[in-house]
Amino acid sequence: MSWHPEVTARPEAQDIEAPVIEESAIEERVLRQLAEAVLFEGMAEAAPGDRRLSWRLGERRFRAAGTLGPFGRPRLAAPVEMARAGGGWQPAPLAALIEALPAGPEHRERLLAELRQTVALCRWNAEALRAPERRALPFGALDAALWEGHPYHPCFKARTGFTLDDHARYGPEAAQAFRLDWLALPRSAVTLSLPGSEEAFWRATLGAEWDLLGHRLHEAGHSPGSHAVLPVHPWQMRRLAGTEPLRSRLAEGGAVALGTAGPRYHASQSLRTLHACDDPRAPSVKLALSVVSTSSLRILDPHFVLTAPALSDWLADIVAGDPVLGRMAVLREYAAGIADRDGPLAGRLAAIWRESPDLAPGEAAVPFNALPAVEPDGTAFVAPWLARYGLHAWLDRLVEVAVLPVWHLLVAHGVALEAHGQNMILVHRDGWPERVILRDFHESAEYAPDFLAGVPPAPDLGAIDPAHAGPPDDRFHAMRSAATLAELVTDSLFVFNLTEVTRLLGRCCGLDEAGFWDRLGRRLRRHAAEHGLADRFARLGVEAPRLRVEALLARKLGLEEARCSRLVPNALFPSPLTLLRTGS
Repeated sequence: MSWHPEVTARPEAQDIEAPVIEESAIEERVLRQLAEAVLFEGMAEAAPGDRRLSWRLGERRFRAAGTLGPFGRPRLAAPVEMARAGGGWQPAPLAALIEALPAGPEHRERLLAELRQTVALCRWNAEALRAPERRALPFGALDAALWEGHPYHPCFKARTGFTLDDHARYGPEAAQAFRLDWLALPRSAVTLSLPGSEEAFWRATLGAEWDLLGHRLHEAGHSPGSHAVLPVHPWQMRRLAGTEPLRSRLAEGGAVALGTAGPRYHASQSLRTLHACDDPRAPSVKLALSVVSTSSLRILDPHFVLTAPALSDWLADIVAGDPVLGRMAVLREYAAGIADRDGPLAGRLAAIWRESPDLAPGEAAVPFNALPAVEPDGTAFVAPWLARYGLHAWLDRLVEVAVLPVWHLLVAHGVALEAHGQNMILVHRDGWPERVILRDFHESAEYAPDFLAGVPPAPDLGAIDPAHAGPPDDRFHAMRSAATLAELVTDSLFVFNLTEVTRLLGRCCGLDEAGFWDRLGRRLRRHAAEHGLADRFARLGVEAPRLRVEALLARKLGLEEARCSRLVPNALFPSPLTLLRTGS
């Protein structure tokens, strides 16, 4: 892939805006991201001016410095201003922008509360913690140290349900170690999907402390024959133990709280996925949390838990069977368990165990959303790499190593992964991209049965959970069309992921973003031609003038389904008129 040298600026010589910690700056970021989402999702129409966007929302007028970036993503700079009734402009209050949103009062009040919680938790981080230097951190510590949160969603650190004490104890920013609680329930209430025998699995997970849990269970009058155990996040255990129906089950003795046991963990940036503190090679565990973060309640959907091992084994087999995917690996979700799958606790007591990155000597791994991050000294996280290898050589390599494998999996095999910043891991040697690792498939991997090619037979997920039985209906992993698969990849990998990298490189290195995206589209088309995939490429519909993306804020506001997705300009395959306007 040839990246034209648009600029000659040395990347290491240009600092960009460092992360700010003042309370006003925190509020400005929340307001800015809210305004960007409002404009991107079509709740208001942006009127471009001289590097300024203005818009009307209800009876109110707003404006901010900014432009429209790739895929029509608004890029605003603080402050967001609101027109005064008597003329002139003033900084826009957060509440005023929310009051003007086209949603019911309940949804607006909930959104305001989550945004205020986001400000409060960011303020605590700024006051109580020192922002770490992250370039030398090992993977697990780096994953927790990416404090920035979602670059698009305005509720990027809401964690509704957490107090400040909870945030300090269980948030990734403070990186506190804690052990898991364990709960025993009658075997009729628990279903496990394990790679071998239950005894062997628990001994591998807990070591000698498996015997300790057995002793505690016997003291309560039960045995491993009558009861099965599950790990529970300490916050979740405290919350559920004080509410029905778990409270009554504990009081009656059918459920038994076994206390803490096992290895120490700390939270990752995704909050409910926990990394082992003492052994970086040990598996991670993902636990249900009744916390609202960004758009979702972070329990584990009961219909996606037990199918996770079969699905990820299938994905791993596909990747291993295609030499073109030699630079891709997947972290298998190799074990899972859930309690009360069809009962009142469904999704609130569940666990999924996931492999950790397996690195060769000399390799290091970073979550993909580290690439657009800025260090406390104001320099880009990737600045030393760009200085060492050059912007265009490094970017060329990143595309070949990280982007094309995800795209090839879609076009060649008919499997789409939600490749956003947290779910991709870049493996590098001294900053030079070597390969990519994908993770977190249990809810997000998709395929269209009539578009699958060159893969082992898809697992019978309906035999594991009846909800997956029947023809594809776009609700679970099986989709009805190739175009729906393409939407997942273009939305997650391009619109909400890679644009953050190119935005940073545009700011610190002068990258011509429109030119980059046009050339990337040409590279995707050429990849299809090189591998005899032109017909399959055409079925994806990705060369249309506009692409469909999910409208995250609209969904959070409870707007009608038609408004929860949106068509945006296609930066990968721009029309001639678009290229003329951008000067590419």
